Parts: sequence; structure tokens; C-alpha cells
Amino acid sequence: MNKIKCECGHINPEGTVLCEACGKPIEGNQHIDGNDQKKLLNMRYDGTARRSQTYRKSFIDKTWSFFSSVKVGVWLIVLALVASMFGTIFPQEQFIPPNAISRDPAVFYEGTYGWIGKIYYLLGFHHMYSSWWYLVLLGLIGVSLVICSLDRFVPLYKALKIQKPKRHETFLNRQRLFSETEEVAESELTQVIERLKKKRYKITEENGHILAEKGRFSRWGPYVNHIGLIIILLAAILRTTPIMFTDEYIWVREGETLVIPGTNSEYYIENKDFILETHDPEDERFKDAIASEGAVASNFQTDVVVYKAVNNDVPGAEPELEEILSDSIQMNNPAKFDGYTLYQSGYQQNEFTNMSFKIHEMNDENEEELDSFTINLTDPEQEYELDGGFRVVLDQYYPDYYLDDNGIPASETNYPRNPAFVLLVYPPGSDSPEVSFLGIGRNIDATGENNFKVSIQDFETHDVSGLTLRVDHTLIFFGLGAAIFMIGVVQGMYWQHRRIWINPKGKGILLAGHTNKNWFSLSKDIEYAIENTNIKMVEDRQELDE
Repeated sequence: MNKIKCECGHINPEGTVLCEACGKPIEGNQHIDGNDQKKLLNMRYDGTARRSQTYRKSFIDKTWSFFSSVKVGVWLIVLALVASMFGTIFPQEQFIPPNAISRDPAVFYEGTYGWIGKIYYLLGFHHMYSSWWYLVLLGLIGVSLVICSLDRFVPLYKALKIQKPKRHETFLNRQRLFSETEEVAESELTQVIERLKKKRYKITEENGHILAEKGRFSRWGPYVNHIGLIIILLAAILRTTPIMFTDEYIWVREGETLVIPGTNSEYYIENKDFILETHDPEDERFKDAIASEGAVASNFQTDVVVYKAVNNDVPGAEPELEEILSDSIQMNNPAKFDGYTLYQSGYQQNEFTNMSFKIHEMNDENEEELDSFTINLTDPEQEYELDGGFRVVLDQYYPDYYLDDNGIPASETNYPRNPAFVLLVYPPGSDSPEVSFLGIGRNIDATGENNFKVSIQDFETHDVSGLTLRVDHTLIFFGLGAAIFMIGVVQGMYWQHRRIWINPKGKGILLAGHTNKNWFSLSKDIEYAIENTNIKMVEDRQELDE
């Protein structure tokens, strides 16, 4: 890269606008000829060279230049916001209600929202925030923030670190606040310095040249904002990993013990009891709701025991469960264990546990029982050898029976809410089965030639509790990022970087001032410092031009 040598002898990198040592405008980058002699200086980043404006040859240089553009960063953020808006039109896949017609996204979105829901599903918007392209978009925003920050922070830091009290005359008289006084006494300069110190300015002197500065740390506010945003973006990406975030829904039946999903089979839960309490039907506050719904829950809770498998690391071994928690989970009163949280989210009453059947002759009016069997509806067997010599094969099982659009039997869910069966009944000593279809309110002889009939004899029900398991290790990162972001906001909003230069010229002085905002307060500081002296008050050249 070419170097630029200033008349003061300092060597500046290519792309420098103001000499890093004396502040003289670099010819060709900020002209000083003709009508431009009175033009205010461009003080962005104190005129230092930025990498994106100097290196433009290689692919890396062009990539750096592309992502260092503020416009590119803004457009990436706009795209992410628009995508996020589409993601909120319908609930995301993980928020499909537990009591939905079907928790299969392909069925749920079309069945609930029609053709719009089908398009929503086909475009992949149902799992938008964990989709690869959305995460790539967040990553590109992070890359843009990092490159934008480095491209501006590093040169600005270098420029402010090496700035000197002695500045070129052109630098001073092209500042927004400037005045020239032909003759100033030494005592007056001493008074000005003391007053600036009272205003908490840091004073630097060099051969009669004075620099008064305060509030430099406010210049780093935007970069602190960027650090906070980068942490938030990293937290959003980490939220898609099961190590950092888990959100699982689990149905637990009364008396059932099963492994908790999302815990690598390390934890088990037992539903000891489910309790449902309803509002008094005479309560006027809920009278209308009770009339329409039949009952309104005032409280529903699950009494649970959580176990930990102590031999989880032994392949093939039966889990040895150790009780670690016994608690009641209520709405807004979750149970917590080992970093996990269990929330009460829903319930299902009167779900079938098992059904008992009897076999009798088809034309027997008294339905005298010849044999019987019981099917566990949550874990049915494929074949039942009965004491009376009958053999029953469970050919088809529909836990939640319905007829689809083509009239074909199917199951809406995997839960035994409306069970139906296709049974093959082998009479004693026969290899030819009789086919029966039966369920609640239906008993069909499939061939019309059966000699034996299967009937429902009895059933048992239980309540099912819907629990949500959640672990979120990203919240601390979201909180940290938000806190850092707010520190940057306060840092950049409530403080200003103010500088005042006093350079001798003959018997007089040149007085100039610059700030990144709040020019009125800087003018008041200068006015206070030069009060009762012969030093001329600075003029605001921008206001004069306007």
C-alpha cells in the first residue's frame, strides 16, 4: 500500500483524510483549494484510513469492503425482521397445541388454516427460527457487525491515541467552532487552563500548544452496542442446539413411569396423581364460561416423582432409578431439578387404559362367555393365547379412530382416545381366522360368516398430564448482551467527546473546538473558560453558513 508523507514529516497510510500527526488535510482526499478553503473538515474517525477504503484488490479485500458497509448491515437486519414477521403469522411447530387435531405439521397447518397454512408449511416457515437459512442470515448480521466495528474502531483508536496538541493551522480554522485572537496575555491562558480543568477537561501541553479533552470514552458507545448485539446473535444461534436449549412436551399417564425426552435417558418421571379442580357453577364470574364449556378449571396439577438413572452409562443395563424430586406441578408453579424445569401445560381426562373383551357365539342371545382377554391400549400385544383355546391376533389398531377423506380407517393421534381394532379370531383347533372390526359403538362382522362374536366387556380409564420440559442456558447470554447493549446506549447518548485546541500564533492564539454532538454545551464550556479575558469567543461556522 502506498504511503502519504505530510509536510510535517509524518508518514500516513493511503486513504488518510487528515494527517495523523498535525491534522493537515491530505490533498486529493479532502481538498483545500479554491472555494473549499472554508469548508468544514470531515472529522469522521478523525480522518484516518479505513481498511475497506484502501485495500480493494483481492477477494478478501472485496468481501471486507462489502460487509463493512452500513447499508449492507441495515439490509441484512431488515431481511431478518421481515423473515421474523412471517414466522409469527402462525404458531411455530414446537407451539402446536397439545390438544390439536394432529401434531403432525403437514396435517395441522392445512387442517387448521387451509391452503394458506399448507403453503406456510411447504415454504418451511413452520420451523423458521431453527432453519439453516435463518441461522445463516443471523450469522451474516454478526459478520457485518464485527467487520463494521473493526473497520472503524481500530483506525479511530489509533488516531485518538497519537493525537497531539499542536495542529496545523488549516485544521484549526476549518473546525466548526473557531476564533483567532491577535494578542493574549500569558496569565489569561493560565486562567483558561484552570477553568477547563474545573470542567474536568484533561489538559495536554506541548511547546505552548494546548489540547483540552474530555469524554473520549463516549466514542466507543456504538462499538459497545455492537458487542452486545453480537452476544445476542450468538445466543440466538446457540438456542438451536440441544445442549443450550431444550423444549419437549411429554404426556404422562397416572401411575406411569417413563423416560423424560431431551435428557439422554438420564431422568425418569412418574405420575403419582393428577388433580383437577373446577370453579363453582354458582360463581357469577364464570357463569357464562361454565354454560358454554360445561366446566372451567380453577386448578390442575400433577403430583410427580423424578428419578435419575444412576447406571445410565452402562450399555444394555436396566436403569437403576434413584429418586431426586417429589413435587406437585401446578400452573405457574413448575418443578425444577438439575437445571431442568417442568411446567404443567395441559391434561386429557378419561383416556382409555385398557379394554376387556369376551368371545361368545354369534346367535347366543344370552351372550354366554366362551373366552375373554384384555388389551393394554398403550402397549398392546400382537397375539393373545386364551385359556378356552381361542387365539386372537391384533391385526390393526387405531388408538384414535376416524375415517379419512377416502373412507379409509386411520388414527388422528397415537393416544387411546377412541380406540378401534381389527381382530383375527382363531377358534380352537382352527387355522382359519374370523375377522371382526370393533370399537366404541361399533361391532362389525367383516365377512358376514362369523360363528363367534367379540364384544367389549369392560374398560378402565385414567387421566393424562401434559408437561413441558424446558432448559435454557442461553438466557444468561441474552441478558448479558442486552445489558452490554444498554451500557453502550447510555455511554454514547449521555456523554460527548469534546476537544478544545489552543495554538499560539505570534502574540495571539488560534482557538478551535470539536465534539461529536451537543455543540451548544461545548460553546458554553469555551465561553466559561475565556470569560473576563481578551480571547475572542468562537463562532459557530455552520450556523453562520445556514
